[in-house]
Amino acid sequence: MDVFRGLKAFFWQDKGFLLGSVLGLAAATALGLVYPLLLRVLIDDMIVPGEFDGLVALALLAVGIVVLKAGCQYVHGFSGGRLGNRLAYRLRNASYEKLQVLPFSFYDSARTGDLMSRLTADIEGIRNFIGFGFAQLMNTAFLVLFGFTMMAIIDWPLMLMTLAIIPVLSYVAIRFELHIHPVFRSIRAAVGRLTVSVQENIMGVRTVKSFASEKHEMNKFKGGNENYRDNHLALAAVWAKYFPVIEFIANLSVVLLLLAGGIRVIHGSLTLGSLVSLNGMLGMIVAPLWTLGFQINNYTQSKAAGERLLELLHQPVTIRSADRALELKDDNVQGHVQFEDVSFRYPNHEHQPSALLGFNLDVPPGSVIGLLGGTGSGKSTVVQLLLRAYDVGEGAITLDGVDIRHIELESLRRQTAIVFQESFLFSTTIRENIAYGQADASEEAIIEAAKLSQAHEFIMELPLGYDTIVGERGMGLSGGQKQRIAIARALLLKPKILILDDSTSALDMETEHVIQQSLRKVMAGRTTFIIAHRISSLRHADEIVVLDRGRVVQRGKHEQLLRQPGLYRETYRAQYADRPDELDAAAAGERRVSG
Repeated sequence: MDVFRGLKAFFWQDKGFLLGSVLGLAAATALGLVYPLLLRVLIDDMIVPGEFDGLVALALLAVGIVVLKAGCQYVHGFSGGRLGNRLAYRLRNASYEKLQVLPFSFYDSARTGDLMSRLTADIEGIRNFIGFGFAQLMNTAFLVLFGFTMMAIIDWPLMLMTLAIIPVLSYVAIRFELHIHPVFRSIRAAVGRLTVSVQENIMGVRTVKSFASEKHEMNKFKGGNENYRDNHLALAAVWAKYFPVIEFIANLSVVLLLLAGGIRVIHGSLTLGSLVSLNGMLGMIVAPLWTLGFQINNYTQSKAAGERLLELLHQPVTIRSADRALELKDDNVQGHVQFEDVSFRYPNHEHQPSALLGFNLDVPPGSVIGLLGGTGSGKSTVVQLLLRAYDVGEGAITLDGVDIRHIELESLRRQTAIVFQESFLFSTTIRENIAYGQADASEEAIIEAAKLSQAHEFIMELPLGYDTIVGERGMGLSGGQKQRIAIARALLLKPKILILDDSTSALDMETEHVIQQSLRKVMAGRTTFIIAHRISSLRHADEIVVLDRGRVVQRGKHEQLLRQPGLYRETYRAQYADRPDELDAAAAGERRVSG
Protein backbone atom coordinates (compact mmCIF):
# COMPACT_ATOMS: atom_id res chain seq x y z
CA MET A 1 0.00 0.00 0.00
CA ASP A 2 3.05 2.30 -0.13
CA VAL A 3 1.92 3.56 -3.53
CA PHE A 4 -1.49 4.62 -2.26
CA ARG A 5 0.02 6.17 0.83
CA GLY A 6 2.17 8.19 -1.55
CA LEU A 7 -0.97 9.31 -3.41
CA LYS A 8 -2.91 10.01 -0.19
CA ALA A 9 -2.43 13.77 -0.46
CA PHE A 10 -4.41 13.76 -3.71
CA PHE A 11 -7.54 11.97 -2.49
CA TRP A 12 -7.63 12.14 1.30
CA GLN A 13 -9.06 15.66 1.31
CA ASP A 14 -12.12 14.04 -0.31
CA LYS A 15 -12.25 11.28 2.28
CA GLY A 16 -15.97 12.02 2.70
CA PHE A 17 -16.57 10.83 -0.86
CA LEU A 18 -14.31 7.83 -0.25
CA LEU A 19 -16.32 6.96 2.86
CA GLY A 20 -19.60 7.53 1.02
CA SER A 21 -18.49 5.26 -1.83
CA VAL A 22 -17.40 2.45 0.49
CA LEU A 23 -20.34 2.69 2.92
CA GLY A 24 -22.88 3.12 0.11
CA LEU A 25 -21.72 -0.09 -1.51
CA ALA A 26 -21.45 -1.86 1.85
CA ALA A 27 -25.03 -0.89 2.74
CA ALA A 28 -26.26 -2.06 -0.66
CA THR A 29 -24.44 -5.35 -0.10
CA ALA A 30 -25.92 -5.79 3.38
CA LEU A 31 -29.41 -5.14 2.04
CA GLY A 32 -28.79 -7.67 -0.73
CA LEU A 33 -28.16 -10.33 1.94
CA VAL A 34 -31.71 -9.82 3.21
CA TYR A 35 -33.13 -11.52 0.08
CA PRO A 36 -32.07 -15.05 1.15
CA LEU A 37 -33.67 -14.44 4.56
CA LEU A 38 -36.93 -13.48 2.85
CA LEU A 39 -36.73 -16.71 0.83
CA ARG A 40 -36.32 -18.65 4.06
CA VAL A 41 -39.46 -17.04 5.51
CA LEU A 42 -41.34 -17.60 2.25
CA ILE A 43 -40.48 -21.33 2.12
CA ASP A 44 -40.54 -22.31 5.82
CA ASP A 45 -43.40 -20.08 7.04
CA MET A 46 -45.64 -19.88 3.96
CA ILE A 47 -45.08 -22.46 1.23
CA VAL A 48 -44.38 -25.54 3.41
CA PRO A 49 -47.27 -24.95 5.90
CA GLY A 50 -49.50 -23.50 3.14
CA GLU A 51 -50.16 -20.22 4.97
CA PHE A 52 -49.96 -17.18 2.64
CA ASP A 53 -51.52 -14.43 4.77
CA GLY A 54 -48.27 -12.47 5.04
CA LEU A 55 -47.29 -12.80 1.37
CA VAL A 56 -48.29 -9.23 0.41
CA ALA A 57 -46.40 -7.75 3.35
CA LEU A 58 -43.36 -9.84 2.44
CA ALA A 59 -43.52 -8.62 -1.17
CA LEU A 60 -43.83 -4.98 -0.07
CA LEU A 61 -40.84 -5.46 2.23
CA ALA A 62 -38.84 -6.83 -0.70
CA VAL A 63 -39.81 -3.79 -2.82
CA GLY A 64 -38.76 -1.46 -0.01
CA ILE A 65 -35.40 -3.21 0.23
CA VAL A 66 -34.94 -2.89 -3.54
CA VAL A 67 -35.61 0.87 -3.42
CA LEU A 68 -33.32 1.38 -0.44
CA LYS A 69 -30.59 -0.68 -2.08
CA ALA A 70 -30.87 1.42 -5.25
CA GLY A 71 -30.44 4.57 -3.16
CA CYS A 72 -27.30 3.15 -1.56
CA GLN A 73 -25.90 2.24 -4.97
CA TYR A 74 -26.57 5.80 -6.14
CA VAL A 75 -24.57 7.12 -3.18
CA HIS A 76 -21.75 4.74 -4.10
CA GLY A 77 -21.74 5.73 -7.78
CA PHE A 78 -22.02 9.47 -7.11
CA SER A 79 -19.33 9.49 -4.41
CA GLY A 80 -16.97 7.23 -6.35
CA GLY A 81 -17.33 9.30 -9.51
CA ARG A 82 -16.66 12.57 -7.68
CA LEU A 83 -13.70 11.07 -5.82
CA GLY A 84 -12.08 9.58 -8.93
CA ASN A 85 -12.49 12.69 -11.07
CA ARG A 86 -11.21 15.06 -8.39
CA LEU A 87 -8.23 12.78 -7.82
CA ALA A 88 -7.45 12.68 -11.56
CA TYR A 89 -7.82 16.48 -11.78
CA ARG A 90 -5.30 17.04 -8.98
CA LEU A 91 -2.88 14.43 -10.30
CA ARG A 92 -2.91 15.96 -13.79
CA ASN A 93 -2.28 19.43 -12.38
CA ALA A 94 0.47 18.22 -10.04
CA SER A 95 2.16 16.18 -12.78
CA TYR A 96 2.02 19.03 -15.29
CA GLU A 97 3.28 21.54 -12.73
CA LYS A 98 6.11 19.14 -11.89
CA LEU A 99 7.08 19.01 -15.56
CA GLN A 100 7.31 22.82 -15.59
CA VAL A 101 9.78 22.98 -12.69
CA LEU A 102 11.95 19.98 -13.49
CA PRO A 103 15.47 20.99 -14.58
CA PHE A 104 16.90 20.70 -18.08
CA SER A 105 18.90 17.67 -16.97
CA PHE A 106 15.65 15.70 -16.56
CA TYR A 107 14.61 16.41 -20.15
CA ASP A 108 18.03 15.40 -21.44
CA SER A 109 16.95 11.76 -21.03
CA ALA A 110 13.13 11.97 -20.78
CA ARG A 111 10.95 10.76 -23.65
CA THR A 112 7.87 12.70 -24.68
CA GLY A 113 5.70 9.65 -25.41
CA ASP A 114 6.47 8.08 -22.04
CA LEU A 115 5.57 11.31 -20.21
CA MET A 116 2.32 11.57 -22.18
CA SER A 117 1.47 7.98 -21.24
CA ARG A 118 1.94 8.79 -17.55
CA LEU A 119 -0.31 11.85 -17.74
CA THR A 120 -3.09 9.98 -19.57
CA ALA A 121 -3.30 6.18 -19.24
CA ASP A 122 -1.64 5.96 -15.82
CA ILE A 123 -3.80 8.66 -14.26
CA GLU A 124 -6.91 7.03 -15.74
CA GLY A 125 -5.97 3.68 -14.19
CA ILE A 126 -5.58 5.28 -10.76
CA ARG A 127 -8.85 7.21 -11.14
CA ASN A 128 -10.82 4.03 -11.84
CA PHE A 129 -9.35 2.12 -8.91
CA ILE A 130 -9.55 4.84 -6.25
CA GLY A 131 -13.03 5.89 -7.41
CA PHE A 132 -14.58 2.43 -7.70
CA GLY A 133 -12.07 -0.42 -7.51
CA PHE A 134 -11.09 0.23 -3.90
CA ALA A 135 -14.75 0.22 -2.84
CA GLN A 136 -15.24 -3.06 -4.72
CA LEU A 137 -12.34 -4.66 -2.84
CA MET A 138 -13.69 -3.38 0.47
CA ASN A 139 -17.14 -4.60 -0.52
CA THR A 140 -15.79 -8.11 -1.06
CA ALA A 141 -14.41 -8.07 2.48
CA PHE A 142 -17.72 -6.73 3.85
CA LEU A 143 -19.68 -9.30 1.90
CA VAL A 144 -17.60 -12.16 3.30
CA LEU A 145 -17.92 -10.75 6.83
CA PHE A 146 -21.66 -10.02 6.69
CA GLY A 147 -22.49 -13.16 4.74
CA PHE A 148 -20.73 -15.60 7.00
CA THR A 149 -22.11 -13.84 10.08
CA MET A 150 -25.66 -14.34 8.81
CA MET A 151 -24.86 -17.91 7.78
CA ALA A 152 -23.57 -18.56 11.32
CA ILE A 153 -26.86 -17.28 12.76
CA ILE A 154 -28.79 -19.72 10.58
CA ASP A 155 -26.48 -22.75 10.97
CA TRP A 156 -22.93 -22.33 12.25
CA PRO A 157 -21.64 -25.88 11.47
CA LEU A 158 -22.38 -25.43 7.76
CA MET A 159 -20.88 -21.94 7.88
CA LEU A 160 -17.62 -23.29 9.35
CA MET A 161 -17.43 -25.97 6.67
CA THR A 162 -17.71 -23.44 3.84
CA LEU A 163 -15.51 -20.92 5.65
CA ALA A 164 -12.63 -23.41 5.55
CA ILE A 165 -12.36 -22.74 1.81
CA ILE A 166 -11.62 -19.00 2.27
CA PRO A 167 -7.97 -19.30 3.46
CA VAL A 168 -7.16 -21.47 0.44
CA LEU A 169 -8.85 -18.95 -1.87
CA SER A 170 -7.00 -16.05 -0.22
CA TYR A 171 -3.65 -17.82 -0.65
CA VAL A 172 -4.28 -18.35 -4.37
CA ALA A 173 -5.37 -14.71 -4.77
CA ILE A 174 -2.18 -13.44 -3.10
CA ARG A 175 -0.04 -15.69 -5.31
CA PHE A 176 -1.93 -14.33 -8.30
CA GLU A 177 -1.13 -10.73 -7.31
CA LEU A 178 2.58 -11.50 -6.82
CA HIS A 179 2.82 -13.00 -10.32
CA ILE A 180 0.71 -10.44 -12.15
CA HIS A 181 2.20 -7.21 -10.76
CA PRO A 182 5.57 -7.47 -12.58
CA VAL A 183 3.69 -8.23 -15.80
CA PHE A 184 1.62 -5.06 -15.45
CA ARG A 185 4.75 -2.99 -14.80
CA SER A 186 6.20 -4.38 -18.03
CA ILE A 187 2.98 -3.59 -19.89
CA ARG A 188 2.98 0.02 -18.65
CA ALA A 189 6.60 0.42 -19.72
CA ALA A 190 5.84 -1.17 -23.11
CA VAL A 191 2.94 1.25 -23.64
CA GLY A 192 5.30 4.15 -22.91
CA ARG A 193 7.88 2.87 -25.42
CA LEU A 194 5.20 2.29 -28.05
CA THR A 195 3.84 5.82 -27.55
CA VAL A 196 7.35 7.23 -27.89
CA SER A 197 7.85 5.35 -31.15
CA VAL A 198 4.61 6.67 -32.66
CA GLN A 199 5.17 10.21 -31.41
CA GLU A 200 8.74 10.39 -32.77
CA ASN A 201 7.69 8.92 -36.11
CA ILE A 202 4.90 11.47 -36.55
CA MET A 203 7.11 14.40 -35.54
CA GLY A 204 9.96 13.23 -37.74
CA VAL A 205 7.88 12.04 -40.70
CA ARG A 206 9.70 14.38 -43.12
CA THR A 207 13.07 12.98 -42.08
CA VAL A 208 11.77 9.42 -42.34
CA LYS A 209 10.47 9.93 -45.86
CA SER A 210 13.51 11.93 -46.97
CA PHE A 211 15.78 9.01 -46.07
CA ALA A 212 13.34 6.39 -47.39
CA SER A 213 13.38 4.79 -43.93
CA GLU A 214 9.73 3.74 -43.79
CA LYS A 215 10.65 0.04 -43.59
CA HIS A 216 13.14 0.71 -40.81
CA GLU A 217 10.50 2.62 -38.83
CA MET A 218 7.92 -0.10 -39.44
CA ASN A 219 10.37 -2.73 -38.21
CA LYS A 220 11.20 -0.62 -35.15
CA PHE A 221 7.51 -0.18 -34.37
CA LYS A 222 6.91 -3.87 -35.03
CA GLY A 223 9.55 -4.72 -32.43
CA GLY A 224 7.86 -2.51 -29.83
CA ASN A 225 4.46 -3.89 -30.78
CA GLU A 226 5.75 -7.45 -30.41
CA ASN A 227 7.09 -6.60 -26.96
CA TYR A 228 3.68 -5.19 -26.01
CA ARG A 229 1.98 -8.31 -27.42
CA ASP A 230 4.36 -10.65 -25.57
CA ASN A 231 3.66 -8.88 -22.30
CA HIS A 232 -0.07 -9.28 -22.84
CA LEU A 233 0.45 -12.96 -23.69
CA ALA A 234 2.34 -13.33 -20.41
CA LEU A 235 -0.60 -11.63 -18.69
CA ALA A 236 -3.04 -14.01 -20.37
CA ALA A 237 -0.90 -16.97 -19.23
CA VAL A 238 -1.11 -15.81 -15.60
CA TRP A 239 -4.87 -15.37 -15.89
CA ALA A 240 -5.26 -18.79 -17.52
CA LYS A 241 -3.27 -20.36 -14.71
CA TYR A 242 -5.02 -18.78 -11.72
CA PHE A 243 -8.61 -17.98 -12.73
CA PRO A 244 -9.76 -21.61 -13.15
CA VAL A 245 -8.24 -22.42 -9.75
CA ILE A 246 -10.06 -19.51 -8.11
CA GLU A 247 -13.35 -20.49 -9.73
CA PHE A 248 -12.90 -24.18 -8.80
CA ILE A 249 -12.26 -23.36 -5.14
CA ALA A 250 -15.21 -20.95 -5.01
CA ASN A 251 -17.59 -23.53 -6.56
CA LEU A 252 -16.25 -26.30 -4.33
CA SER A 253 -17.70 -24.50 -1.30
CA VAL A 254 -21.14 -24.46 -2.97
CA VAL A 255 -20.91 -28.20 -3.73
CA LEU A 256 -19.96 -28.99 -0.12
CA LEU A 257 -22.82 -26.87 1.23
CA LEU A 258 -25.42 -28.54 -1.00
CA LEU A 259 -24.09 -32.01 -0.20
CA ALA A 260 -23.93 -31.58 3.59
CA GLY A 261 -27.03 -29.38 3.77
CA GLY A 262 -29.06 -31.73 1.57
CA ILE A 263 -28.23 -34.68 3.82
CA ARG A 264 -29.35 -32.73 6.89
CA VAL A 265 -32.61 -31.65 5.21
CA ILE A 266 -33.33 -35.32 4.41
CA HIS A 267 -32.72 -36.25 8.06
CA GLY A 268 -34.84 -33.33 9.29
CA SER A 269 -32.09 -31.46 11.18
CA LEU A 270 -32.27 -28.48 8.76
CA THR A 271 -35.26 -26.86 7.12
CA LEU A 272 -35.53 -26.53 3.35
CA GLY A 273 -35.88 -22.77 3.66
CA SER A 274 -32.69 -22.56 5.69
CA LEU A 275 -30.78 -24.57 3.05
CA VAL A 276 -32.09 -22.34 0.25
CA SER A 277 -31.22 -19.24 2.30
CA LEU A 278 -27.70 -20.54 3.05
CA ASN A 279 -27.17 -21.39 -0.59
CA GLY A 280 -28.34 -17.92 -1.65
CA MET A 281 -26.00 -16.24 0.82
CA LEU A 282 -23.07 -18.40 -0.22
CA GLY A 283 -23.81 -17.64 -3.86
CA MET A 284 -23.71 -13.91 -3.08
CA ILE A 285 -20.38 -14.39 -1.28
CA VAL A 286 -18.87 -16.59 -3.98
CA ALA A 287 -19.87 -14.26 -6.84
CA PRO A 288 -17.43 -11.45 -5.86
CA LEU A 289 -14.82 -14.04 -4.94
CA TRP A 290 -15.01 -15.27 -8.54
CA THR A 291 -14.18 -11.71 -9.62
CA LEU A 292 -11.49 -11.31 -6.98
CA GLY A 293 -8.91 -11.94 -9.68
CA PHE A 294 -10.29 -9.08 -11.76
CA GLN A 295 -10.31 -6.81 -8.73
CA ILE A 296 -6.71 -7.74 -7.94
CA ASN A 297 -5.98 -7.17 -11.63
CA ASN A 298 -7.39 -3.60 -11.39
CA TYR A 299 -5.54 -3.03 -8.14
CA THR A 300 -2.27 -4.20 -9.68
CA GLN A 301 -2.72 -2.03 -12.77
CA SER A 302 -3.35 1.03 -10.64
CA LYS A 303 -0.42 0.14 -8.41
CA ALA A 304 1.91 -0.04 -11.42
CA ALA A 305 0.46 3.24 -12.75
CA GLY A 306 0.86 4.86 -9.34
CA GLU A 307 4.51 3.81 -9.15
CA ARG A 308 5.20 5.48 -12.51
CA LEU A 309 3.40 8.66 -11.46
CA LEU A 310 5.13 8.84 -8.10
CA GLU A 311 8.44 8.33 -9.90
CA LEU A 312 7.66 11.50 -11.86
CA LEU A 313 6.27 13.45 -8.89
CA HIS A 314 9.28 12.56 -6.72
CA GLN A 315 11.85 13.63 -9.30
CA PRO A 316 14.28 16.00 -7.54
CA VAL A 317 14.13 19.67 -8.53
CA THR A 318 17.82 20.53 -8.51
CA ILE A 319 17.43 24.05 -9.90
CA ARG A 320 15.28 26.23 -7.67
CA SER A 321 15.27 29.65 -6.04
CA ALA A 322 17.22 29.89 -2.82
CA ASP A 323 15.55 30.91 0.42
CA ARG A 324 15.18 34.70 0.59
CA ALA A 325 16.42 34.97 -2.99
CA LEU A 326 16.71 38.46 -4.47
CA GLU A 327 13.89 39.44 -6.83
CA LEU A 328 15.18 41.61 -9.63
CA LYS A 329 13.37 44.83 -10.51
CA ASP A 330 13.44 45.90 -14.14
CA ASP A 331 14.61 49.44 -13.37
CA ASN A 332 17.53 48.31 -11.21
CA VAL A 333 19.14 45.74 -13.53
CA GLN A 334 22.23 47.00 -15.34
CA GLY A 335 23.23 43.77 -17.08
CA HIS A 336 26.83 43.42 -15.85
CA VAL A 337 27.66 39.70 -16.16
CA GLN A 338 30.79 38.03 -14.81
CA PHE A 339 31.97 34.43 -15.11
CA GLU A 340 34.50 33.75 -12.36
CA ASP A 341 36.64 30.65 -12.91
CA VAL A 342 33.58 28.59 -13.94
CA SER A 343 33.87 24.85 -14.52
CA PHE A 344 31.01 22.52 -15.39
CA ARG A 345 30.38 18.90 -16.36
CA TYR A 346 26.92 17.76 -17.48
CA PRO A 347 25.01 15.44 -15.13
CA ASN A 348 25.44 11.73 -15.87
CA HIS A 349 28.58 12.54 -17.91
CA GLU A 350 31.08 11.88 -15.11
CA HIS A 351 33.39 9.93 -17.42
CA GLN A 352 33.46 12.63 -20.08
CA PRO A 353 35.60 15.80 -20.15
CA SER A 354 34.23 18.99 -18.59
CA ALA A 355 32.02 21.03 -20.90
CA LEU A 356 33.59 24.19 -19.48
CA LEU A 357 36.86 24.51 -17.57
CA GLY A 358 38.25 27.59 -15.81
CA PHE A 359 36.08 29.98 -17.82
CA ASN A 360 36.46 33.68 -16.99
CA LEU A 361 34.62 36.52 -18.67
CA ASP A 362 33.73 40.06 -17.62
CA VAL A 363 30.85 41.51 -19.64
CA PRO A 364 30.16 45.19 -18.89
CA PRO A 365 26.55 46.42 -19.26
CA GLY A 366 25.55 46.90 -22.88
CA SER A 367 28.46 44.84 -24.26
CA VAL A 368 28.12 42.47 -27.19
CA ILE A 369 30.01 39.21 -26.68
CA GLY A 370 30.53 36.72 -29.48
CA LEU A 371 31.13 33.03 -28.76
CA LEU A 372 32.77 30.95 -31.48
CA GLY A 373 33.87 27.35 -31.51
CA GLY A 374 33.20 23.94 -32.94
CA THR A 375 30.55 21.47 -31.82
CA GLY A 376 31.05 20.57 -28.17
CA SER A 377 33.37 23.49 -27.50
CA GLY A 378 31.18 24.87 -24.70
CA LYS A 379 29.47 27.84 -26.41
CA SER A 380 25.89 26.88 -25.55
CA THR A 381 26.99 25.73 -22.09
CA VAL A 382 28.01 29.32 -21.28
CA VAL A 383 24.52 30.73 -21.86
CA GLN A 384 22.74 27.72 -20.33
CA LEU A 385 24.68 28.31 -17.12
CA LEU A 386 23.76 32.00 -17.29
CA LEU A 387 20.08 31.03 -17.52
CA ARG A 388 20.57 28.53 -14.66
CA ALA A 389 19.40 25.70 -16.86
CA TYR A 390 22.21 24.01 -14.91
CA ASP A 391 24.20 25.19 -11.90
CA VAL A 392 27.94 25.69 -12.17
CA GLY A 393 30.13 22.93 -10.79
CA GLU A 394 32.87 25.30 -9.64
CA GLY A 395 33.22 29.06 -9.62
CA ALA A 396 30.37 31.55 -9.84
CA ILE A 397 28.34 33.63 -12.28
CA THR A 398 27.23 37.06 -11.10
CA LEU A 399 24.73 39.59 -12.42
CA ASP A 400 25.43 43.13 -11.25
CA GLY A 401 27.68 41.64 -8.58
CA VAL A 402 25.10 39.16 -7.22
CA ASP A 403 25.61 35.40 -7.59
CA ILE A 404 22.77 34.24 -9.85
CA ARG A 405 22.15 31.34 -7.45
CA HIS A 406 20.98 33.97 -4.96
CA ILE A 407 18.57 35.59 -7.44
CA GLU A 408 14.94 34.50 -7.66
CA LEU A 409 14.92 32.13 -10.65
CA GLU A 410 11.85 33.48 -12.45
CA SER A 411 12.97 37.09 -12.16
CA LEU A 412 16.44 36.15 -13.47
CA ARG A 413 14.93 34.56 -16.56
CA ARG A 414 12.53 37.48 -17.04
CA GLN A 415 15.57 39.69 -17.57
CA THR A 416 16.83 37.36 -20.29
CA ALA A 417 15.49 36.60 -23.75
CA ILE A 418 16.96 33.83 -25.87
CA VAL A 419 16.56 32.83 -29.48
CA PHE A 420 17.55 29.21 -29.96
CA GLN A 421 19.11 27.70 -33.05
CA GLU A 422 16.04 25.48 -33.46
CA SER A 423 13.07 27.81 -33.19
CA PHE A 424 9.99 26.35 -31.52
CA LEU A 425 6.57 27.74 -32.37
CA PHE A 426 3.29 26.78 -30.74
CA SER A 427 0.21 25.62 -32.66
CA THR A 428 -1.55 28.97 -32.43
CA THR A 429 -1.59 32.31 -34.26
CA ILE A 430 1.54 34.16 -35.25
CA ARG A 431 0.43 37.05 -33.03
CA GLU A 432 0.23 34.80 -29.96
CA ASN A 433 3.58 33.21 -30.80
CA ILE A 434 5.29 36.61 -30.90
CA ALA A 435 3.53 37.74 -27.69
CA TYR A 436 4.21 34.43 -25.89
CA GLY A 437 6.43 35.97 -23.22
CA GLN A 438 4.26 39.08 -22.86
CA ALA A 439 0.62 38.19 -23.35
CA ASP A 440 -0.63 41.76 -22.74
CA ALA A 441 1.56 43.28 -25.47
CA SER A 442 -0.15 45.82 -27.70
CA GLU A 443 -0.67 45.29 -31.41
CA GLU A 444 1.77 48.12 -32.15
CA ALA A 445 4.50 46.52 -30.04
CA ILE A 446 4.01 43.16 -31.74
CA ILE A 447 4.23 44.70 -35.21
CA GLU A 448 7.31 46.73 -34.21
CA ALA A 449 9.09 43.58 -33.00
CA ALA A 450 8.13 41.77 -36.22
CA LYS A 451 9.51 44.64 -38.32
CA LEU A 452 12.80 44.61 -36.39
CA SER A 453 13.16 40.87 -37.10
CA GLN A 454 12.23 41.34 -40.79
CA ALA A 455 9.12 39.17 -40.27
CA HIS A 456 6.37 41.74 -40.85
CA GLU A 457 6.51 41.62 -44.64
CA PHE A 458 6.09 37.86 -45.06
CA ILE A 459 3.47 37.77 -42.26
CA MET A 460 1.31 40.29 -44.12
CA GLU A 461 1.52 38.10 -47.23
CA LEU A 462 -0.12 35.21 -45.37
CA PRO A 463 -3.90 34.75 -45.84
CA LEU A 464 -4.81 35.93 -42.32
CA GLY A 465 -1.72 37.95 -41.51
CA TYR A 466 -0.95 37.91 -37.80
CA ASP A 467 -4.05 35.75 -37.21
CA THR A 468 -2.61 32.93 -39.32
CA ILE A 469 -2.39 29.72 -37.30
CA VAL A 470 0.91 27.96 -37.75
CA GLY A 471 1.06 24.18 -37.85
CA GLU A 472 2.42 21.96 -35.11
CA ARG A 473 5.95 23.09 -34.15
CA GLY A 474 5.76 25.76 -36.85
CA MET A 475 5.05 23.42 -39.73
CA GLY A 476 4.03 25.36 -42.83
CA LEU A 477 6.74 28.00 -42.34
CA SER A 478 10.29 27.87 -43.60
CA GLY A 479 13.18 27.61 -41.17
CA GLY A 480 14.09 31.25 -41.77
CA GLN A 481 10.51 32.42 -41.20
CA LYS A 482 10.30 30.51 -37.92
CA GLN A 483 13.57 32.03 -36.75
CA ARG A 484 12.42 35.55 -37.58
CA ILE A 485 9.24 35.01 -35.54
CA ALA A 486 11.34 33.64 -32.68
CA ILE A 487 13.61 36.72 -32.86
CA ALA A 488 10.52 38.96 -32.78
CA ARG A 489 9.30 37.08 -29.70
CA ALA A 490 12.59 37.79 -27.93
CA LEU A 491 12.76 41.43 -29.00
CA LEU A 492 9.24 42.11 -27.74
CA LEU A 493 10.39 41.42 -24.17
CA LYS A 494 12.99 44.22 -24.33
CA PRO A 495 15.29 42.24 -22.02
CA LYS A 496 18.40 43.45 -20.23
CA ILE A 497 20.27 40.38 -21.52
CA LEU A 498 19.76 39.11 -25.05
CA ILE A 499 21.07 35.70 -26.15
CA LEU A 500 21.21 34.73 -29.81
CA ASP A 501 22.10 31.03 -30.01
CA ASP A 502 23.04 30.67 -33.70
CA SER A 503 19.69 32.35 -34.34
CA THR A 504 20.46 33.38 -37.93
CA SER A 505 21.74 30.00 -39.10
CA ALA A 506 18.59 29.30 -41.16
CA LEU A 507 18.66 32.69 -42.89
CA ASP A 508 20.22 33.58 -46.20
CA MET A 509 23.17 35.98 -46.10
CA GLU A 510 21.14 38.98 -47.32
CA THR A 511 18.37 38.53 -44.75
CA GLU A 512 20.96 37.89 -42.03
CA HIS A 513 22.68 41.17 -42.89
CA VAL A 514 19.39 43.13 -42.72
CA ILE A 515 18.41 41.52 -39.41
CA GLN A 516 21.85 42.18 -37.93
CA GLN A 517 21.50 45.85 -38.75
CA SER A 518 18.14 45.88 -36.95
CA LEU A 519 19.56 43.91 -34.03
CA ARG A 520 22.36 46.44 -33.56
CA LYS A 521 19.73 49.03 -32.71
CA VAL A 522 18.07 46.62 -30.28
CA MET A 523 21.40 45.61 -28.72
CA ALA A 524 22.18 49.21 -27.75
CA GLY A 525 22.11 49.34 -23.97
CA ARG A 526 21.58 45.59 -23.65
CA THR A 527 24.12 42.96 -22.73
CA THR A 528 24.15 40.57 -25.67
CA PHE A 529 25.66 37.12 -26.18
CA ILE A 530 25.89 35.90 -29.77
CA ILE A 531 26.66 32.24 -30.39
CA ALA A 532 27.43 31.60 -34.02
CA HIS A 533 29.31 29.48 -36.49
CA ARG A 534 29.35 32.29 -39.05
CA ILE A 535 32.01 34.90 -38.46
CA SER A 536 29.76 37.41 -40.23
CA SER A 537 27.46 37.26 -37.19
CA LEU A 538 30.30 38.06 -34.76
CA ARG A 539 32.61 40.51 -36.45
CA HIS A 540 30.97 43.58 -34.87
CA ALA A 541 31.03 42.19 -31.32
CA ASP A 542 32.90 44.14 -28.62
CA GLU A 543 34.75 40.94 -27.77
CA ILE A 544 34.87 37.54 -29.40
CA VAL A 545 35.66 34.53 -27.23
CA VAL A 546 36.93 31.45 -29.08
CA LEU A 547 36.34 28.16 -27.26
CA ASP A 548 37.77 24.71 -27.84
CA ARG A 549 36.92 21.70 -25.66
CA GLY A 550 35.60 23.89 -22.87
CA ARG A 551 38.62 26.21 -22.71
CA VAL A 552 39.16 29.75 -23.98
CA VAL A 553 41.84 29.61 -26.66
CA GLN A 554 41.50 33.13 -28.09
CA ARG A 555 39.71 36.36 -27.28
CA GLY A 556 39.62 39.84 -28.78
CA LYS A 557 37.98 41.86 -31.52
CA HIS A 558 37.51 40.62 -35.08
CA GLU A 559 40.51 42.52 -36.49
CA GLN A 560 42.78 41.45 -33.63
CA LEU A 561 41.89 37.79 -34.00
CA LEU A 562 42.46 37.86 -37.74
CA ARG A 563 46.04 39.00 -37.06
CA GLN A 564 46.63 36.06 -34.70
CA PRO A 565 47.34 32.55 -35.89
CA GLY A 566 44.79 30.21 -34.38
CA LEU A 567 41.29 28.77 -34.59
CA TYR A 568 39.56 32.06 -35.43
CA ARG A 569 41.71 32.74 -38.46
CA GLU A 570 41.38 29.12 -39.59
CA THR A 571 37.59 29.41 -39.34
CA TYR A 572 37.67 32.67 -41.30
CA ARG A 573 39.90 31.12 -43.96
CA ALA A 574 37.44 28.21 -44.36
CA GLN A 575 34.39 30.49 -44.60
CA TYR A 576 35.93 33.18 -46.81
CA ALA A 577 38.19 31.10 -49.03
CA ASP A 578 36.96 33.08 -52.02
CA ARG A 579 37.77 36.44 -50.32
CA PRO A 580 41.50 36.38 -49.50
CA ASP A 581 41.98 40.16 -49.53
CA GLU A 582 40.92 40.80 -45.93
CA LEU A 583 42.99 37.87 -44.68
CA ASP A 584 46.07 39.05 -46.61
CA ALA A 585 45.63 42.53 -45.15
CA ALA A 586 45.36 41.04 -41.65
CA ALA A 587 48.53 38.98 -42.23
CA ALA A 588 50.38 42.11 -43.41
CA GLY A 589 49.24 43.94 -40.30
CA GLU A 590 50.53 41.05 -38.17
CA ARG A 591 53.96 41.25 -39.85
CA ARG A 592 54.12 45.02 -39.20
CA VAL A 593 53.29 44.48 -35.54
CA SER A 594 55.86 41.71 -35.14
CA GLY A 595 58.43 43.73 -37.07
